[in-house]
Amino acid sequence: MLYKFLFSAVLSGVLALPACAQSPSTAQSPGANPAGDSLIVEMNKAFKRGDKSRLAQLLPQARGHGLEPWAAYWELKARLGEASAQEVQSFMARYAGSYQEDRLRADWLLLLGQRRDWVSFAAEYPNYRMNDDREVRCYALLIEHLKNPTEGARLADEVRKNWYAQREADDGCTAAAERMVGAKNLTPLDVWQKARLALEANRPRAASDAVTIVAPEALGMVAELNASPIKFLSTKYLAVRTVRKEVITLALIKLAISDSEGAAFQLDSKWALQLTAEERNWLWGLIGKQTASRMGTQPASAALQYYARVTKDTDLTDDMLAWKARAALRAGNQPSWPLVATAVNAMSEDARKDPTWVYWRARALLATAPPDGSAAAQGAAPITAMAPQRAEALALLQSIASVRGFYEQLALEDLGQKISVPPRPEPLTTAEKEAARLNPALNRAAYAIMIGLRPEGVREWNYATNLHQKSGMGERDLLAAAQFACDRQIWDRCINTSERTSTMVDFEQRFPMPFRDTVVRRSRAISLDPSYVYGLIRQESRFIMDARSGVGASGLMQVMPATARWTANKIGLEGFTPDQINDRDTNITIGTAYLKLALDDLGGSMPMAAAAYNAGPGRPRIWRGQPGSPTLDAAIWAENVPFAETRDYVKKVLSNTTSYAALLSGQPQSLRSRLSQVGPRDAAVPEPYKDLP
Repeated sequence: MLYKFLFSAVLSGVLALPACAQSPSTAQSPGANPAGDSLIVEMNKAFKRGDKSRLAQLLPQARGHGLEPWAAYWELKARLGEASAQEVQSFMARYAGSYQEDRLRADWLLLLGQRRDWVSFAAEYPNYRMNDDREVRCYALLIEHLKNPTEGARLADEVRKNWYAQREADDGCTAAAERMVGAKNLTPLDVWQKARLALEANRPRAASDAVTIVAPEALGMVAELNASPIKFLSTKYLAVRTVRKEVITLALIKLAISDSEGAAFQLDSKWALQLTAEERNWLWGLIGKQTASRMGTQPASAALQYYARVTKDTDLTDDMLAWKARAALRAGNQPSWPLVATAVNAMSEDARKDPTWVYWRARALLATAPPDGSAAAQGAAPITAMAPQRAEALALLQSIASVRGFYEQLALEDLGQKISVPPRPEPLTTAEKEAARLNPALNRAAYAIMIGLRPEGVREWNYATNLHQKSGMGERDLLAAAQFACDRQIWDRCINTSERTSTMVDFEQRFPMPFRDTVVRRSRAISLDPSYVYGLIRQESRFIMDARSGVGASGLMQVMPATARWTANKIGLEGFTPDQINDRDTNITIGTAYLKLALDDLGGSMPMAAAAYNAGPGRPRIWRGQPGSPTLDAAIWAENVPFAETRDYVKKVLSNTTSYAALLSGQPQSLRSRLSQVGPRDAAVPEPYKDLP
């Protein structure tokens, strides 16, 4: 029944489209032509396996289908290297204004760049609407430099930024960087730093591409050190011309990723005096970062001792500085606030604007401000009447304070307010709803999602809301698009689109509650806060019932098969079979039960239970520290979670939970009350579930 409802909801939108907004032939709706939908799905499979002949065979049958632009795109993209410029132009004319037109344009621009066909690239690039591909942008910057070498300094900054952000090896940014180095707009140090970043990310090809620009003769040594850094370092003694100090730095970076103490020993005992101050600082910063990220097994003091060897913090990357700040936050029973401030102040401007570091910088300023007992300090007078340091801190908190996210909510509470449901925006007008209903890209995206082509549908949806026009849709248009998705129960697009508004916040869109009776009833039956369950589901699956993770988790609550079997046995769910994981009610029953068991095992700590749900219970058991480790504010603990994915997950689940509680209760809520503190397990208290998977 749900499937039929979704298809009928999209049907009204697709059939209402003007002819020029559809495929060239008459548009159809999902479900109205099962054979046609199956054909499109088959073409998608043929595209993924690179079957050009099958795509060519099936394309004529896809003419007139609602997803014809996708079918035509797959067929041409599969043979783009052999296609003529005229074929490409004909495709873009036929599907003008669509996601598929601009996606093919991006593919074509990449091919033109690889061919060094600068004339054709320069002619087509101004038509590129998405502008979301760094490699395409690097080609464009290279062409601009060829035309205007005097603009080299300005262009080089953007090339460097894009190149450093590319994790994988790519031709466009590497070629642009090589051009900038030749023109002396980028320095050899810029190139070696790219190689360092690539090796740190375990991207040896990208590192080799960088080294080729400045020292092609060193490529053999780079391959050797990448295979075994300790063996490479053990056979070298002097960083002379044949064994460049930059290569020694790369070897020490490679070693530090797996053995930070070994890299520290090598640096201290053998190599430090042969390297530059900048190289030493980078290495000590990396060693400090690697040590700091081993929460629970390494004290923060060990990492801070390595960071203390750095003579210039601005030689460090933002990531290294972030881990210095994290280590300083958990330095003992009280954070080392001066070190937190020092680390944040050394970050790039972009990093300092992140709410994470705005918040902790404000906290550091407040903690280190001179005592001030005035009425102004107690909030009874304007900020302008306060001591400068305290005024700056409160201004920073005010700059992020809102209901939008973890640190925004903490800032709001630090300013004496609670998290409440904001007033809903003015209701959407009929015209605004109709504009979304008639938007061809939104309809195609919904159609693709509903026949199982979710990745393609999501990309087209994101293009329609964010990239089709400069700066994306306006806020009212975003609310209308989000409502279009909500009404069709495409919850992930509903949430993600509504989240992009800044001045208009619709909590009912951002925090939907599908299956409310089931979730609330099951949660309360086992003494679990339904807000917490909703906060977790929203982060796990965005309410996509057929969601599948890369590691095999399934359903609304992303339950792993082995975890499901263990939990079903633990709660006495008789006759359970793995295929039941995808049943909505069973998935909720098992997911909530596991979450409650994790919560009980971890002393009722919502942050630790969320971490256990995402990364397995063994990790938060380690991350909470051993006997004698300091007890931490849970916000500090969450910020120090070593895995970026889990760190982000924990913060979002707790922020979501607070927002859902405000919606469910109708009362102001506190995020901080859900955090409490995290410390070592009391050895006198038995572990409830040692076998928790």
